[in-house]
Amino acid sequence: MKSLFHYSDQELLTLFQRHPDAGQYFTAIFCRYSPIVYTLIRHSARSPVQADYLFAITWKHIYHELGGLDLHAATSPEGASRSGLSLQSWLINVTAVCINGADLPAVESIHYSLKDVSPPLWCYIEQALDQLLPVQRLMIVMAQTFHWSETRIAAYLQAEGESISSGEVKTQLQDGYQKLEAALPADIRAIYLEGQSLSQPSKPDAAPVPLESGLE
Repeated sequence: MKSLFHYSDQELLTLFQRHPDAGQYFTAIFCRYSPIVYTLIRHSARSPVQADYLFAITWKHIYHELGGLDLHAATSPEGASRSGLSLQSWLINVTAVCINGADLPAVESIHYSLKDVSPPLWCYIEQALDQLLPVQRLMIVMAQTFHWSETRIAAYLQAEGESISSGEVKTQLQDGYQKLEAALPADIRAIYLEGQSLSQPSKPDAAPVPLESGLE
């Protein structure tokens, strides 16, 4: 990441838009501006857990908006044109919109931990999840977010009309994890996973990757 520090905001934005299969440019923008965004959010949430949650979903919104952002044509939330609006100003505006529109859930229903998963990794995991079959995606969320066993997942799916055994669930999970990791940009895997499998954290006490449930 240090090799990207000398790039201007506009250069990072352009590289992000031109190379959607790379995650380093969005991560560099995140590293540059996350302190400002978090400072704004920290004072608006009632608890640190809710602040971390709002921080994550704000960066999710930023991630999706950056793809079509033209700073020269960007406007303020009030609709007033700002020729040459800076990325920092745009990020502050977007953060304010997310803060004002946030409907934060109760702390006990939030399954996201900022110290375990950085927002850029979560954004790219969610993007990779969208490429999986719906039932496979559901199994991974149950296993990773709610820590359900293969037997419990199979029982739930059987109650929903699926004909599947716990052994088949295990096979589907293994296949899903492989596809999920393969769908992540190579640089995101290098930055955040360092050879660690999403399904088998390298540290025995490491928390599994929080997936889409609990973040929406």
